[in-house]
Amino acid sequence: MVVIVSLCFKEKKGNEPKKPMNVIFILTDDHRFDFMGFTGKVPWLKTPAMDQLAKQGVWVRNATVTTALCSPSRASILTGQYAHTHKVVDNFSPLPENLNFFPEYLQKVGYSTAFFGKWHMGHAGDDPQKGFNHWESFRGQGVYYNPLLNINGKRVQYKDSTYITDLLTEHATAWMRQQSKDQPFFMYVSHKGVHDEFMPAPRHRSKYHGQPINYPSTINITASATSKLHGDVRTSPTAAMVKNDTNYNVKDIPQWVWAQRNSWHGVDFMYDGRVQFDDFYYRYCETLLAIDESIASIRKTVEELGIAENTMIIYMGDNGFLMGEHGLIDKRNMYEESQKVPLLVYAPGMSHNGKPIDQIVQGIDIAPTVLDVAGVPMPSNMQGQS
Repeated sequence: MVVIVSLCFKEKKGNEPKKPMNVIFILTDDHRFDFMGFTGKVPWLKTPAMDQLAKQGVWVRNATVTTALCSPSRASILTGQYAHTHKVVDNFSPLPENLNFFPEYLQKVGYSTAFFGKWHMGHAGDDPQKGFNHWESFRGQGVYYNPLLNINGKRVQYKDSTYITDLLTEHATAWMRQQSKDQPFFMYVSHKGVHDEFMPAPRHRSKYHGQPINYPSTINITASATSKLHGDVRTSPTAAMVKNDTNYNVKDIPQWVWAQRNSWHGVDFMYDGRVQFDDFYYRYCETLLAIDESIASIRKTVEELGIAENTMIIYMGDNGFLMGEHGLIDKRNMYEESQKVPLLVYAPGMSHNGKPIDQIVQGIDIAPTVLDVAGVPMPSNMQGQS
């Protein structure tokens, strides 16, 4: 992310930062690259904090992950390595003991570090991990309500009314207020949202219900005559119509794509039939609203603490998400909707006027970039670049 790093240090007077920069990394789960208000993909979706972050910083339009699955992607972000190198190749692989996470290198140069939220590596573990002075996490995917947190090795149960996105935000901002201004910090906030099964905060429930949905043009491309579409049994386009569609190479669609349509990864039997497409779509967008509010709260805390001129904020998704494209939902494949992620970056002195960057950036580039910002040389075993 050399363009971004160069922008970060382009201060008004051209002076070098007086002290190491604080870095806040906010990771969200299954947030696809174009479901943000300013993109216009979903006209009625409002994300003012994301919009502001993009306007004041940069939106990296071609940000991708190297493996579109939770655990491998998260391991790549922390190690700067491809999955075949770090060996976390699925959601159940144990963490190799010899892995180093980039916050360890930050600690060595005096950073205070903290982790809040979904770890989801090494299967269901929630124990404190190396590289973090402060630790708050939960097992596996966690839950949206009534969460159980492991706080520095002690498990704390919260009440049913406690919403996980709000709780993590509250704890993260409280930790920020406890930090000394004489010591730089790195804070990693890893939200459960917007992972299935999407559960919005009470204040956001049914906010978007009934809004018009722009179904993707390829949602019916793998349909049969009796496919269940959007919750109703309808007659799909005939085979002749599909074959005559010159905009889509139907004959070369892999067999697994056709088969997945009727699995829990497809629109005909999504999540084993527990939810219909429209409700799924609305709840996804409604769950995203608390994530946007989390960004706003964290940025407000940065301002109140008087550290805005020395704090970098990165917002990213761990993988993309299909919303009916090719008759599929979820991720786990190489389609663009699965691989591309939102990536917004803000740093003081950045003078890019909110213009998007078309540079290709991958999850493996996060670790080298943060280390570069902190003035730490990139370890030779990292495969990404700053």
